[in-house]
Amino acid sequence: MRSFPPVQSVQRALRLLSELNKQRVTTVGDLHQRIGLPKPTIVRLLETLIEAGYVSSDRRLGGYQVTSQVAMLSCGFHGSPMVIEAARPWAINLTRELKWPASLAVLSGDAVTVSFSTIPDSPVSPFHATINMRLSLISRGLGRAYLAFCPRTERELLIRMLASSSDPEDHPDDLDEVVRHLVRSVRSRGFAERDPKVEPKSSSTVAVPIMAGKRVLATFGLTYFRSAVQPMAVREQLVRPLQAAARQIEASIEKMHAAEAGAAGRGGSALPSS
Repeated sequence: MRSFPPVQSVQRALRLLSELNKQRVTTVGDLHQRIGLPKPTIVRLLETLIEAGYVSSDRRLGGYQVTSQVAMLSCGFHGSPMVIEAARPWAINLTRELKWPASLAVLSGDAVTVSFSTIPDSPVSPFHATINMRLSLISRGLGRAYLAFCPRTERELLIRMLASSSDPEDHPDDLDEVVRHLVRSVRSRGFAERDPKVEPKSSSTVAVPIMAGKRVLATFGLTYFRSAVQPMAVREQLVRPLQAAARQIEASIEKMHAAEAGAAGRGGSALPSS
């Protein structure tokens, strides 16, 4: 039996936080439709959660999203939200420098899904939007980077999953040989590229992994028009800056883990401002 009636403001805040956690980015209008609270109430709750560090406002995408501090509500914080938070400023800075859009993708079953993109910051993006786009591990740059650099036991499991796929892009007739060649080629070069036979052929993507030890947390890529970058210049103009940013993201994630282990709510990541 309850000693006191529930605190409605707490219930509302938790409902709001739960809904935010289901979406990559959401707006006041979307939240109003989903949970039925008045918009002024939602705004006040959002401002409170921002002040407490659990929510951030992304002006580029016109909405709100949770921060890694939501992890303090559980026994630990791992996975894509922390990677995205760590990668965001480095990805934005990379696009500001090179102009091409950067993307971050995480594993989703037998493919990777784009979780963050700097398309809004790029004046020359080949795509209008890629968030939540599902990309093949066999033919797409972001997917190939994951498959090539993940641990062997994980890759064997993914190959078994791909073998049952009905999509020709994911399941070529000689899947095992294709994967062996892909892994050998990508690892020797240190980066992956989109299959040139995949549409749109006017553009391409180079991608590298974001690592934590031997585990691939996500893949990080740049998409560009082939006509604007000569093949011999891809490594110097795109891959090297991409790899440098990936190492910075990995360092930022390590600092986030250290800060989380040290003290709840304490920040320790020296990220560039976005």
